[in-house]
Amino acid sequence: MRRTCSINTTHSFNDIGLIRQAAFHEAGHAAAIHIGNRQKQLPPIFFQIFINQPHPTNYPDGFLSSANEYNSAYLTKIEGGRLIHTLPSFVDKAAYDFTDSQKQAYLEAFEADIFNYLVGPIAEATYVALRDNEPINPHLVDLNALNFYGGRSDLEAINDYLDCLNLSTVQREEKLSRLFFAAFSFINDAENWHAILTLAEYILSSNKTIIDHEDIITVLDNNKYFVARTNSWF
Repeated sequence: MRRTCSINTTHSFNDIGLIRQAAFHEAGHAAAIHIGNRQKQLPPIFFQIFINQPHPTNYPDGFLSSANEYNSAYLTKIEGGRLIHTLPSFVDKAAYDFTDSQKQAYLEAFEADIFNYLVGPIAEATYVALRDNEPINPHLVDLNALNFYGGRSDLEAINDYLDCLNLSTVQREEKLSRLFFAAFSFINDAENWHAILTLAEYILSSNKTIIDHEDIITVLDNNKYFVARTNSWF
């Protein structure tokens, strides 16, 4: 789960507005992984947040100079956090000897990971809308619009997940639409949004390049600590 650079230049890493958006993006992912999985009674899972802070004079030759390097560049990313560590070619083949309850749990983990991918760019879009005093809902910001909020790699990963499920076109669209609306509902919950906002502030104020799992969970579970500073975001 990574917030990819939107511009093929090192300027991306020095754009304060973009950095703030990236913080909300990863805070959304993190909140979904920790709070969302817990709400679904899914097992906790280890993850960390990495912040890319390259110095302009320390770029390796050719950094961000080609399409391949551009595609791998990121402002922030989450390592870990997936319930499905390795995607199978097809779910039915991977789960052929599962009991009904095991297969159901496996499918729930698939959906949870897709949901968690969606929450990141939607959180970023929500932050931008609030900052700019604009309305936001699933009809104004549709699935394709998430590409404008660092969601390109998230959407690519989601498509990889959906490919494993061997769904018809209609089934695929229905599942993705349901999870998309669920992700918006998660963010629209005031307590969840406050946790996202607080973690985003922590990411930006910590000056760390790696936010450890323990720190992430502490902030998300005790987010009232930062409430006094949140007005400075907008």
